[in-house]
Amino acid sequence: MELGLIGLGKMGFNMAERLRQSGHKVVGFDFNAEAVKKLTDAGSVGVASLEDLVKNLQTPRAVWIMVPAGDPVDQTIAKLEPLMTKGDIFIDGGNSNYKDSQRRHAQLTPKGFHFVDVGTSGGIWGLKEGYSMMVGGDAEPVKRLTPIFEALAPAKQKGWGHVGPAGAGHFVKMVHNGIEYGMMQSYAEGFSIMKHKEPMSLDLAKIAQIWRYGSVVRSWLLDLTADALAKNPNLDGLEAYVADSGEGRWTVFEAIDLNVSAPVITESLIRRIRSRENNNFSDRMLSVMRNEFGGHAVKKKD
Repeated sequence: MELGLIGLGKMGFNMAERLRQSGHKVVGFDFNAEAVKKLTDAGSVGVASLEDLVKNLQTPRAVWIMVPAGDPVDQTIAKLEPLMTKGDIFIDGGNSNYKDSQRRHAQLTPKGFHFVDVGTSGGIWGLKEGYSMMVGGDAEPVKRLTPIFEALAPAKQKGWGHVGPAGAGHFVKMVHNGIEYGMMQSYAEGFSIMKHKEPMSLDLAKIAQIWRYGSVVRSWLLDLTADALAKNPNLDGLEAYVADSGEGRWTVFEAIDLNVSAPVITESLIRRIRSRENNNFSDRMLSVMRNEFGGHAVKKKD
C-alpha cells in the first residue's frame, strides 16, 4: 500500500522506514531538505512540495500528517485539500486534542474526504519495537488503512486497534499520556527515596535491574529507567526541569469535566510545572507563614 507522510522528524522517519521495510511505498515531505534527502537515501520517495507528494500517490490516497498539534495541522490540511480528491484519507498521527480531531472530521467528511485520528505511542523506539496506535474514525477508511497499521504495530494483531469514532484515537492517547505522567512520577519518587537513604549506599541501577524481572512494578518504562541509571547513576549534568506536551493537562481537564477523581495524574502534572520554577515563590510563602505563626526559622539567601 502507498502512504504519503508529512513531517520527517525522528519519529516520522522511523515510521517511514518501518513501512518501507514491510514492503509499503512511502512518499515523504518535510520543509527540512536534509530530512527529505535522508528519506530518499534510505530508499523511500522524498519530495520537495505537497503538490509533488500528492502527484506521487495513486488514488484513493492516504496522507499521514506528523506535525505539531494545533494550527500546523490545520494549515497542512488546508494546503492539502485543493490537491486531494474525494475518497482520499487524511490521517493525523500527532498529539492533537481530540476535540480538534472531531472538528476536522466534521469539516472534511461533507466534502467527500475521510479523516482518521491515530494516537501514536512508541517514540524513537518504534522502528525496532513497533508502534502502539489508538485509531479513531469511520470504519471504512480504518479498514482500508489496516495494512499500514499492521506494518507499524509490534505485530499484526497486537498493539493497535480501532477504539471508536472520530476523536476517540486522540482521546485514548491523551489518557494514555496522563497515565504515563503518574507512572513516571511514582518511579521518580521511589528512586529519590532510596537515593536519600545515604547510610545504605543503595545501588539504584542494580535495583532497577532487579525490578525488571518478576516484580509487579516491571514495565518498559522501568527498562528505560534502568538503562538511564546504568549510563548515569547520579544523573550528573541534568537539570530538574520537566516539560509536558499538553496531553497531561487535557487529561486533567477532562477528569474535572467528567467529575472523575484523578489525583495522581493531576499531582504529577503539577510537579512537572513546579520543576520549571526558579526560587519557587509558593515554597518561600510557606516558609514565611511558618515563621509568622510559629517563629520557625527561615532560611535566607546568602
